[in-house]
Amino acid sequence: MEMLENSIKKYHNKILTAAEVIDELINLSKEIVNMDTEAESMGLSDFEYAFYTAVADNESARQLMQQDMLRELAVKLTERVKQNASIDWTIKESVRAKLKVIIKRTLRQYGYPPDMQKLATDTVLHQAEMIATELTNDK
Repeated sequence: MEMLENSIKKYHNKILTAAEVIDELINLSKEIVNMDTEAESMGLSDFEYAFYTAVADNESARQLMQQDMLRELAVKLTERVKQNASIDWTIKESVRAKLKVIIKRTLRQYGYPPDMQKLATDTVLHQAEMIATELTNDK
């Protein structure tokens, strides 16, 4: 979604021509298909894959931890976020803080590189917010 929004912003700001936007959209669709294929081949749900991309978006994490360990971490994060996220967790700061602590502990438990834990925590929390919003909108 963010990649699509960035392309549209570039077009509106006249950084990209219509032809360049079309090229970006084609590349974006190919990337989405590749992501879907990767999630499917790894046996991850959409939510788990969202967390996987959040923690695997770090070069040092990919070097230090194997894909299987990152996959397992993503599954555990999904499980713990679902267990601890209340309906209004995006509004209540105390619930949000608790969730943040759970994410940090889980990252540490799996040996996630300390230099990137804050970014990974923020990214996972952002992914969780997007998932919560999506689930709320689907109801």
